[in-house]
Amino acid sequence: MPEPETDAPPEPADPAGPAPLGVVRAPTGNAGVDVLLERLADADHLSADGHTEVYEDVHRGLREALSALDAGPAPAPMPSYNHRS
Repeated sequence: MPEPETDAPPEPADPAGPAPLGVVRAPTGNAGVDVLLERLADADHLSADGHTEVYEDVHRGLREALSALDAGPAPAPMPSYNHRS
């Protein structure tokens, strides 16, 4: 038996909007890294097209933080010998 026709237009196929993933971010103890990880929450409110910019920004920051660890502390300044008598 065929279904009766209606005059109502079909509902548009609208994809689901942005929604938080609910991923828990635990503090690392490194303030700079924690700020970068919190930035990931910005992606929760963007469409999938906007995620790339956030992920690349966080990835760049994390790489810089790791590179800074490899660089080690800055060398101590050379003593001044201008105080000779």
